[in-house]
Amino acid sequence: MVASLSLPRILRVGGGAVGELGDVMRELGLHRPLLVTDAFLAGTGAAERLMATLRDAGLQPRLFAGTVPDPTTDSLEAGLAVLREHGADSVIGFGGGSPMDTAKALGLLGVQGGRMRDYKAPRTNHGPALPVIAVPTTAGSGSEATQFTVITDSATDEKMLCPGPAFLPVAAVVDFELTVSMPSRLTADTGVDALTHAVEAYVSRKANPFSDGLALNAVKTIGRYLRRAHADGGDTEAREAMMLAATQAGIAFSNSSVALVHGMSRPIGAHFHVAHGLSNAMLFPAVTAFSVPAAERRYADCARALGAATDGDSNGLAADRLVEALRVLCQDLEVPTPRAHGIDKDEWFRLLPLMAEQALTSGSPANNPVVPTADEIQDLYAQIYA
Repeated sequence: MVASLSLPRILRVGGGAVGELGDVMRELGLHRPLLVTDAFLAGTGAAERLMATLRDAGLQPRLFAGTVPDPTTDSLEAGLAVLREHGADSVIGFGGGSPMDTAKALGLLGVQGGRMRDYKAPRTNHGPALPVIAVPTTAGSGSEATQFTVITDSATDEKMLCPGPAFLPVAAVVDFELTVSMPSRLTADTGVDALTHAVEAYVSRKANPFSDGLALNAVKTIGRYLRRAHADGGDTEAREAMMLAATQAGIAFSNSSVALVHGMSRPIGAHFHVAHGLSNAMLFPAVTAFSVPAAERRYADCARALGAATDGDSNGLAADRLVEALRVLCQDLEVPTPRAHGIDKDEWFRLLPLMAEQALTSGSPANNPVVPTADEIQDLYAQIYA
């Protein structure tokens, strides 16, 4: 099998890297960026500090702080208006997965027009698009290094996966110091998100030797440091390790794929407004247990990297220990079930057929070791409601 690999052209990684954003923009020959962020980062002053860095570098930036959690097609309209008014030659995504996904969508729509529905999977988008520069502030989504964006269709509540090189940032500035103020809930959710990326990239039907190494290294790092970062947000060693692992996991799944957890997670987010990392965590143990029989050795490798099994354990035992380790991790991080999260039981079960259909339509379940039927997906949704 020939693997087709794509990475950002420029990666600046390390504490203080955000201070070099202006240099990165100049290296790329860009002058009029639209800085895309959310109201929180605008309110803390972080966005204005980044704007000052850009102005000090001789650039002419414009701020758009209208990103919403789990961005929708409606939420893109205001950003597009600002992008065109400014005559932007580039887009900077500053924040978690939602601002970065918004920036990617604006970069493509700003050049090609149309609707995001026109660009959803199975279409692969090659451009043209404005160059995107990603500056993550959470250690989880990996969006700074992926050729995907996820946008919810406001008319249908479908969370659309839109893939292709057009969405790959041309540069990423990865500075762990931006994550030190993350609250413990966000640390947990984004950390499990990164772990899901790594495990799914490794067991995916599209896995390859390049993605394998990055995925296993990310699993090992997250196993060692996630609980520490969750327990003490000021643990800079843990924060730095988690930030690097999240980016490695992002590169891994961008060059392999995610699978059933993500396919099932997106409809939960779209219909019940559950944060993406949290909905992944709700699903992760049960979907892994369902998938293990078709990729026992691969799941066993993940167990050993996570520290849940030893080299002396058989693959079967190691894979079982991975499932149990994921259950314990989610307990330790206080991941709620859908019921405990406050989702109405009748509404949950009423939507199971639609959510199963939307999960399959996204394409991600087709990459899973066990390719599920719609009925099996509904059974898994029913199992996790608890």
